[in-house]
Amino acid sequence: MMNRSCLIIYNEPAPDALPDELDVLDQVNFIDETLQSLGYEVECRGITDNFFREIEEIAEEKYEFVFNLVESVGKKAEILYFIPGLLNMHHIPYTGCPVEATFVTGSKVLARNIMKANGIPVAGGYKVSGARQLTRGKKYILKPVWEDGSLGITEESVFTFSGTIPEILKDKNDHHWFIEEFIDGREFNVSVKAGPDGPEMLPPAEMIFHNYPDDIPRIVSYKAKWMEETFQYENSRRYFPDGLSEKLLKNLKDAVIGCWNVFGLKGYARVDMRVDSDENVYVLEVNANPCISPDSGFISAAVHAGYTHQDIIRDIVNDLNR
Repeated sequence: MMNRSCLIIYNEPAPDALPDELDVLDQVNFIDETLQSLGYEVECRGITDNFFREIEEIAEEKYEFVFNLVESVGKKAEILYFIPGLLNMHHIPYTGCPVEATFVTGSKVLARNIMKANGIPVAGGYKVSGARQLTRGKKYILKPVWEDGSLGITEESVFTFSGTIPEILKDKNDHHWFIEEFIDGREFNVSVKAGPDGPEMLPPAEMIFHNYPDDIPRIVSYKAKWMEETFQYENSRRYFPDGLSEKLLKNLKDAVIGCWNVFGLKGYARVDMRVDSDENVYVLEVNANPCISPDSGFISAAVHAGYTHQDIIRDIVNDLNR
């Protein structure tokens, strides 16, 4: 009889963990319950700074597969790919995107370069050290190279270049920050999952910024995503619009499926994009293994498409890295 045991691994939150780090516990509970409803015996284990030894121990325990929910290692997103790399090294089947995709998409700068080389549209980008190349009067956004979950994105991240280096750039370096042209338009988070016939784009979710005054940029900042009782959190909402034009739907799908194929994504992913007034799309980032808590964008999109929680997790497990 096939071994029906599996292990959920996740980054063990520190005692002083921020809201974006604690969110992984909601994901663990959701995946645990759903896998059990599919007939699996499930165990859960937090991964710490001792991850080399911890993955080695997992290899000795012979689970059918590992459901990988690790979002950072030692609070550092730069080495997130170590976990799928170690799982791969020990021949442990695991869910989600493979080590190569996790590494490449982990760096927004590297991912941007690969997308541009493969015809996937991105906004113009600049090194922080090259800020004097910026165009006077044009709007830009300062973004972290490695972090996700809007960490490091504040309302002050958006600036209009006046010809002199803005204060927000003065303590930043090229290893951890970059500058991107700000697309002043609509924002879409588009989820994609593995299916029996290949990748499937789920209904596009648009971010709506209600009642935003002109002096607050319409972006999914850290406040908007995580800080309850702030104006940004209370007034930014995800919804699934009907009646998107054929042009926009095609542009969104071309970008999403293009990212899936170019980066070798598996299981599930999310592509965040901005759309200008002519319905041209620009990929902001590719999220390999995005959040899959019950109220996450990915799960909401899949449910909106008519899938049950069991359907979603079953399709992810069926696309294992072996």
